[in-house]
Amino acid sequence: MATSPSTHTGRNHQQQQEPLVLYEVRDRIAYLTMNRPQKRNALNNALIQALAEALSRAEAESRVRVIVLRGRGPAFCAGLDLQHLAEMQKASLEENMADSLRLMELFKLMYTLAKPLIAQVEGPALGGGAGLATLCDFIFATPNAQFGYTEVRIGFVPALVMVFLVRQLGERKARELLLTGTILSAKDAHQLGLVREVLPPEEISERIHAFATHLAKTTAPESIARTRWMLAHLFNYPFPQILEFAAEQNARARLTKDCQTGIRRFLQREALEW
Repeated sequence: MATSPSTHTGRNHQQQQEPLVLYEVRDRIAYLTMNRPQKRNALNNALIQALAEALSRAEAESRVRVIVLRGRGPAFCAGLDLQHLAEMQKASLEENMADSLRLMELFKLMYTLAKPLIAQVEGPALGGGAGLATLCDFIFATPNAQFGYTEVRIGFVPALVMVFLVRQLGERKARELLLTGTILSAKDAHQLGLVREVLPPEEISERIHAFATHLAKTTAPESIARTRWMLAHLFNYPFPQILEFAAEQNARARLTKDCQTGIRRFLQREALEW
């Protein structure tokens, strides 16, 4: 599993001595490690807030080009903290709405970040944890990883992750996963196209670091930011307007510093390294 980096961020939760999210930057890669192993990194309000703070920090830091999300301990993320959900059942609809909006804002932040996200999934990624992985651009997993949108098994609804999973896999595949609560092995998730690579535990960290470093070197930061922004907004319009939207972004991209630099270097046969 992911080890504890030396630099930390996040908020202490009651008597927990370490931050809920560990933060480290190496070679322009920000490593965010969920640090609630005794609860299998289950999402409560404190962890959701710590993740949002760490992601915002990584986006704001110019030295960061790629973000890696991982979990400490035997699970990537077991989903929403069921004890917290049980307590919220005693609250009003308005209070539950406010609670749900916190997770929505985290998902929205991940989907609209200007920098690419990589999920390092070792162990289960279930419910909201599968949602976190789904929202990343690339998923690397170990053979013991599991993916499941299991909310229907406990009488809950996979409402938030559904919005993104349908976009990622298409409605037919998403329906099967969401309506059955099926738990996928890493191999099955790879065959489905959800996981990019399945790697032995002793190789996954090095492979992700190499992939992220290559991504940082070979892609222009403004191009990545604009492409991610377009992907997040592409389906907001009817088809004719989508094409107009795409044409406008094409035109705007031509005037950016990154595009001008890239084309000049290419035409002059200079090395294209960012």
